[in-house]
Parts: sequence; C-alpha cells; structure tokens
Amino acid sequence: MTIRTATDLINDAKRRITEVGAAAVLGMQEQGEPVVYLDVREQNEWNLGHLPRATFIPRGLLESQVEQRVPRDAAVVVYCAAGNRSALAADTLQTMGYTNVRSMAGGFRAWIDAGGPVEG
Repeated sequence: MTIRTATDLINDAKRRITEVGAAAVLGMQEQGEPVVYLDVREQNEWNLGHLPRATFIPRGLLESQVEQRVPRDAAVVVYCAAGNRSALAADTLQTMGYTNVRSMAGGFRAWIDAGGPVEG
C-alpha cells in the first residue's frame, strides 16, 4: 500500500476539480447568480463570519447532509479557510453526482483579501 499524505490527497483532488478565484465569486454574488455558496469550515469559523447567503455544512458532515440541503443540479461554489478542505469537498461532491461544482481558490482568506462582504 502506498502511503499518501494530506498534501498528496489535496493535490490529487485539485487536479480533478475546477477552482475559481475569489474575485470571480464576488462577481457572481454581485450579479445575483443562482449559486449555492457552500461553507465547509467548522462551526467556530462560520461564527466569525461567512459569505452572504452561504449554506453551512461542516466538511465532516458533508456526505450525510448535502443531499437533503443542496440539489444535485445546483451550481455550487465550495469554500473553506484556505482552499484545501473545499478542494476535497468539491471532489467528494463530484463523486456523489454533483456536476456544477467549483472550489474557491484561497478560501475565505482570499475572499477577505478581495474585499468580499462578510455576514455573521
């Protein structure tokens, strides 16, 4: 068995998914595009602030909760703090049959740096 590190898994996921920059996500929000902004951070991170109109499902609960809360045909932008958990989550969603999924590169930090508004 080949031993894989967390970095290996994240890099593999990033090769299978599409990433989108925070500035592009900001444009989606400003234009009112019908997108589910899926926050996969932990509760304490969510409590400190999140994207407007975001849906919160922590990464550890994603597989068990997403089907009840996010339609498979929805456009989804997944984000976390830095873009690693969201890459893994986007990869998982694709495996589950979600076809229009992107991960926000750089995560919430990039969102803040891009001047994105914060709720919470």
